[in-house]
Amino acid sequence: MQWTSAGPDLVIHGDNLPVIEELPAESFRLIYLDPPFNTGRVQARRAITTTRNSAGTRKGFKGNNYDTIKGILTKYDDTFADYWEFLEPRLIEAWRLLADDGTLYLHLDYREAHYAKVVLDALFGRDCFLNEIVWAYDYGARATRKWPAKHDTILVYVKNPKTYYFDNLAVDREPYMAPGLVTPEKAALGKLPTDVWWHTIVSPTGREKTGYATQKPAGILRRVVQASSAPGDWVLDFFAGSGTTGAVAASLGRRFVLVDENPDAIAIMRERLPPSTLFV
Repeated sequence: MQWTSAGPDLVIHGDNLPVIEELPAESFRLIYLDPPFNTGRVQARRAITTTRNSAGTRKGFKGNNYDTIKGILTKYDDTFADYWEFLEPRLIEAWRLLADDGTLYLHLDYREAHYAKVVLDALFGRDCFLNEIVWAYDYGARATRKWPAKHDTILVYVKNPKTYYFDNLAVDREPYMAPGLVTPEKAALGKLPTDVWWHTIVSPTGREKTGYATQKPAGILRRVVQASSAPGDWVLDFFAGSGTTGAVAASLGRRFVLVDENPDAIAIMRERLPPSTLFV
């Protein structure tokens, strides 16, 4: 498959790693990833973190060397015997595919977010860390033996800390939580979001619901796309799921490439995305 920026919006059905390995470098200003996690299946894993070391034996981003540090064998809940053996090569490709002014948003929950921060600091460089966004919501089961988990984490890394694109004025404003503490003019205008995003999940009975189990709200992706891309830019999501990234990108005048190997996801995207989208 030969993709070019002059082509149509694209959805690719297949294993994402060999697909993205064929895409040209530095083609996307924005990459959003919501990889699988929390399947509840117990697997054995060996925890891996990486640290930059000029004398290290492992070659990494930008020609830097790294030491690979393997921890003790533990058990954790996920589909993959080694989650990071699965995810890390895909993050390497994400770095390659980002334009010099590009941004990566990696969406995880509490099970893997702390591992991801360490790995991304090593792979991208700590100076390329932009934000840890907390998406807080209030819906679903209520734990009685611990504080209920009601947030996801979105880690934001840029390709180049000197040139990355960010337009906070393009982001939809939100109401002040205490409007009486600001002027009426400010209250009417609303405020820009911070790194804590209060936003409901996709309602099980709402019009936005597609039936896809891991669907994320369009409002979350809208903020991501508005802030870190401009109209006409290409956006990539290679864990596309229900296609929310593509739907939001199209509504905001951006172009998109989506990848997923789940036939159910492809079927939903055929119904959801603009008819001009090319499916391969």
